[in-house]
Amino acid sequence: MAVPLYQAKAEFFRTLGHPARIRILELLQDGPLPVRDLLASLDIEASSLSQQLAVLRRTNLVTATRDGNTVVYALATPDVAELLFAARRILGDVITGQSRLLPELAATTAREATA
Repeated sequence: MAVPLYQAKAEFFRTLGHPARIRILELLQDGPLPVRDLLASLDIEASSLSQQLAVLRRTNLVTATRDGNTVVYALATPDVAELLFAARRILGDVITGQSRLLPELAATTAREATA
């Protein structure tokens, strides 16, 4: 039986739900990188990086090619970079909207404190 599209989307976003995976994808936006460069840019153990890269490979978000003893990773499609850009834009809008509420929150808190 086929998986409903909404369920496939939920699985896709769960894949993106780990900070290390997001950071790996961000690093790969500028072009392919060998594992050693990814490891140098991340504050995680090699085994953890390997696990996160395996998840990203299984979901076809990244590709891996071997160059001698070196494995080089790249985004599978430029759409991944566009998705990360859209996420930053949405997050920026959300934070901006929340920061606009801070003066109102401060005023309400001050009124409640003097009541």
